[in-house]
Amino acid sequence: MISTPNRDDLVFPKGGWEDDETVHEAACREALEEAGVKGILDEDPLGVWEFRSKSSQNCCSMEGGCRGYMFALEVTEELDSWAEQTSYKRKWLSPEEAYKYCRYEWMRNALRVFLRSIKDDLMSGTAEKLVEHPMFPAGDAKAEQQMLASASYSAKPPAVQHLEGSFTTTNNKCIVQG
Repeated sequence: MISTPNRDDLVFPKGGWEDDETVHEAACREALEEAGVKGILDEDPLGVWEFRSKSSQNCCSMEGGCRGYMFALEVTEELDSWAEQTSYKRKWLSPEEAYKYCRYEWMRNALRVFLRSIKDDLMSGTAEKLVEHPMFPAGDAKAEQQMLASASYSAKPPAVQHLEGSFTTTNNKCIVQG
């Protein structure tokens, strides 16, 4: 996740995409520009969320409406310096911390979808088994909170160089938006 000046909450890297790039290219570019990370983007989005732009959030009109496509990114490289480093600070968090500090509800929803997809991959055998987690029905919000609270993995990739702090990591994906 990234922080912005004068705020205690966090967001996932996000932004618009240019006419000459795909939504996937935009998501990778935003992750690089805002968080200083490169990696492998999941082909399928975690979902699509509609929200108001920062400047029009409290408006009742349709002006300022945005559509966000959220993707999981397997981080393979963490840069020491990046384009928007003076505006954004990179923060590696556990899922519980990410949920707690996330600025927007729609980003918390994307995090829930991401955690469910990890669980589904583990159950179906399409992903390497990372850690044992109790499984909960998808609609059980209290169980989801418990799963977030008891998650024993963080989004910090184990193979990336120049890591700050000491983390126990068994998952190497994070969420970015295009």
